[in-house]
Amino acid sequence: MAEEKDGGIDEEALAEAYNRALTLEKSGDYEAAASAYQEVLRLDPDDHGGAAVRLASIGRGETPPKAPDAYVTTLFDQHAGDFENILVDQLGYGVPDLVRKALQKFAPGNYERLLDLGCGTGLSGETLCDMAAHVTGVDLSENMLELAEEKDVYDELYVGEVVDFLESVETDPYDLVTATDVLPYMGHLEGFFAGAASVMARRGILAFSTETLPTETFEGRPFMVGPHQRFAHAEAYLRGLMKENGLACLAFRPITVRHEQGKPVRGHLVIARKL
Repeated sequence: MAEEKDGGIDEEALAEAYNRALTLEKSGDYEAAASAYQEVLRLDPDDHGGAAVRLASIGRGETPPKAPDAYVTTLFDQHAGDFENILVDQLGYGVPDLVRKALQKFAPGNYERLLDLGCGTGLSGETLCDMAAHVTGVDLSENMLELAEEKDVYDELYVGEVVDFLESVETDPYDLVTATDVLPYMGHLEGFFAGAASVMARRGILAFSTETLPTETFEGRPFMVGPHQRFAHAEAYLRGLMKENGLACLAFRPITVRHEQGKPVRGHLVIARKL
């Protein structure tokens, strides 16, 4: 009899189904892989393994509005300890430094209050903390926040999903809001942009990064799940949402977000000002 734990999830059956799905996906048998991923979702409706995102990435399921919270939390809790080594040293991630340089060029000056959304272990906070008098960080992963706290660059840290935080927080406005390596785990961005604009001071700055794909790949879609199970966003979608939420675009630059399997992952670095 397989063991059941964690609120009734049959962990043994779940692991077997997930490993089978991965093996089938890697072999190119997407139909069989899709059936296995559907079994994963039946066993674990909260989707700690991100099966819904994988289904979308192989074209066998609807694109979800975002990566499941349970998946994001599990992913980053598990990898918190070696997160910076993997992301920075192995994958060549350097977006926080790119944000700093872009801010110095397009929106220079000292900021009073910085909100670092999806702060993780504090890479952006560490890079930008000297530009702000007060720094707040938000992340779903408690393990990541523990590491961020050790850097002693944040005045406040909150455990929570980014949009939920933006919609519920009651605080003084922020004049700099950052979101680096956050949007690739979100599809629909209406709530993100509305929430960010709502907590920003007048003439405040929003700095964020995205991942993207060639225009023809989107086939008119505003976003889609890319080959590495993260969301890619079309430029027109981002520009439209900024305009709808009273954000004037100061910079929209193509960047290499990271390297994956030896190839560059393309994206955008965007700086916008609240009107």
